[in-house]
Amino acid sequence: MTDFWQNVLEVAQTTTHTAGQKLLQHYGQVQAVEKADGSLVTPGDKWADDYLRGAIAEAFPMHGVLSEETEHVFPDQEWCWIIDPVDGTTNFARGLPLWGISLGLLYRATPVFGYVAIPPLQQAFYGYWPGESGLDCPTGAYQSNIAGGGDRPIQTSAAPPNPNQFFNLCARSTCVMQQDSFPCKIRMLGVATYNLLTVAAGISLGGVEATPKIWDIAAVWAITQAAGATWTPLEPDPIFPLQPGKNYGKRAYPTLVTSQADLVDVFKPLVSCLS
Repeated sequence: MTDFWQNVLEVAQTTTHTAGQKLLQHYGQVQAVEKADGSLVTPGDKWADDYLRGAIAEAFPMHGVLSEETEHVFPDQEWCWIIDPVDGTTNFARGLPLWGISLGLLYRATPVFGYVAIPPLQQAFYGYWPGESGLDCPTGAYQSNIAGGGDRPIQTSAAPPNPNQFFNLCARSTCVMQQDSFPCKIRMLGVATYNLLTVAAGISLGGVEATPKIWDIAAVWAITQAAGATWTPLEPDPIFPLQPGKNYGKRAYPTLVTSQADLVDVFKPLVSCLS
């Protein structure tokens, strides 16, 4: 691994660890307020957003930053970080121990690296996905224990759909449950990144997000595909590359992620109510 990519990983690890330790002291004890889009924000979100933006700017002064709580316009820079300081704010505010911190690194407007920490579970996931970028970078997806213990490669499941396998929904995709039958057990986790990361880790066969924003998906775009998952946008326009100067604050990207390419034809008709 080159010094650049080692530095990228170390900055992602240290910044999310610092933010996570601080947030763990306050989750379930903070007052949430409703934003214009109906989602919640807490003082923890705002503190973590400020901290992460500052830490990344110090480590990579030539990189741009887009974040959920402040900077929504995609910058005209070769490298850009996309930050979700608290993914799963409702869980965080209500004291449910499942929420994450998400960092995606984009090269020429497409994610090539993602890192997601899940502090309450002491888990982290990261992955490198050069795609068609031409970058000389590592490849692969990994899960680690935040408290130590080493990293292990992860990959998607090869299992066929059956009633003992999982498929994940979000709160806005419950129309899927109106199907007469569904080939898997349904789970709803309340954290967009973790919803899709369980596919990367081989836990679930698929997951769908009805209204994710760009900060919900930038990191997991790289991690899931590095683990072997298939990413299927549920709208005709491609998600990436992003457009410099465009405001991504209100744009949603309905998305289906499956463990194997041949499962797209199985699950996509079942989530057609979202498109």
